[in-house]
Amino acid sequence: MYPNMQTKSIKVNGEDVLTCGEGYIVNLDEWSEDFTLVLASEEGLELTNEHWEVIRFIRDFHHKHGVQASVREMIKHFRSVWGKEKGSNPYLHKIFPKGGPQKQGNRLAGIRRTKGEH
Repeated sequence: MYPNMQTKSIKVNGEDVLTCGEGYIVNLDEWSEDFTLVLASEEGLELTNEHWEVIRFIRDFHHKHGVQASVREMIKHFRSVWGKEKGSNPYLHKIFPKGGPQKQGNRLAGIRRTKGEH
């Protein structure tokens, strides 16, 4: 899972949910939209409909394919949905300022960090 993992606990609806020190959920089955709201608040991010669209895309992609979506796959999808300007790497990093959609987006979507990520 996470070698030499230090965990922290966040309260979601009165229950402790473990995350690694970087904020990625430890038990994927404990993810909920309320988890996302709590974690986003801790990260100082006010979620918009666009954030939720990305989070749901990440979760759906992971559910269908068993792996995280690459930024390229996200850009391809959101370019077709939002158009060229918003469906771009700079825009996705703008709305997910703490690591872009692949780091912050995955954390909020309850998906583990990408292999090889430091």
